[in-house]
Amino acid sequence: MAKTSSSICSIASHRASKTGPEAIRALRRPGIAEETARPLPSSNWLTEKLNRRIKLVVQYDGTDFCGWAEQPNVRTVHGTLKDSIFRVSGEDVELRGASRTDSGAHARGQVADFASSNPMPTSAWVKTLNRALPEDVRIESARFVRPDFHSRFFARGREYRYTLSTLEKVEPHRARFVWASGFGLDIPRMKVAAICLLGKHDFRAFAEELDGINNCVRELSKAEVTHRGDEVVVTLIGSAFLRGMVRRITGGLFEVGRGKRTVAEFAELLDEGRRERLTWPVVLPAKGLTLWKVLYGRKLRDLREENEEE
Repeated sequence: MAKTSSSICSIASHRASKTGPEAIRALRRPGIAEETARPLPSSNWLTEKLNRRIKLVVQYDGTDFCGWAEQPNVRTVHGTLKDSIFRVSGEDVELRGASRTDSGAHARGQVADFASSNPMPTSAWVKTLNRALPEDVRIESARFVRPDFHSRFFARGREYRYTLSTLEKVEPHRARFVWASGFGLDIPRMKVAAICLLGKHDFRAFAEELDGINNCVRELSKAEVTHRGDEVVVTLIGSAFLRGMVRRITGGLFEVGRGKRTVAEFAELLDEGRRERLTWPVVLPAKGLTLWKVLYGRKLRDLREENEEE
């Protein structure tokens, strides 16, 4: 019994010799997890917490813009949106977009992202930005996403639609978004030609500009021609596109529809050994082109921060 008493006194003496955090840990009952003594947050914890990344879905009528990408002394979607974010939050943000749409092209589902320390909920971002933006740009939605989210590099695919009409002139409400060709088209032949585009091919013959581009291989998972009344819509889905690729593909299909190019000749444009003897397709005007949607491989909820405040 004396031995037991001596052992207890020895332990108590050992604990008493410790001070500060060591004393607290020594007095902790067995079984209490060490993780309860976690260090205090770093001094910049609040800044890191507030510096949240925001994902926007943006719609715009690109008629009066010189494309998405910011350029000096011209009106661009990127510059207009960035200026509006500054007016709303006072922050000069780094704004990133999923697609660099051409001058005059439109978007129904462009995706952009930026980091902000402003505590506004996403609903307030949508409301205040739409008030600050001009009539030809609209924020459809805003979401808080993971800090490493990147609207361009996280994208698994993009859907573009080109709309043309067989009429010489369309109604005013369609005039900014539909190219009026003024020609009747053989839609069944265009549908057959579009099938040739599916899969992985070298799309060099369908690019508008190749400066600095060595690899022109791209993969399309959807190439479809639909029509309703006078409107013909070409829908293309792919992981990436060359500059001017959608408008030149549609131009080639348009030539097939007019009888200016056979389906076989259209297919040969994808053949490196045969395409050089052919005239490359015309590039159709940008007014008929719309970035319809940006596709992501993971569900949106997997990209959001936990406890997102709407």
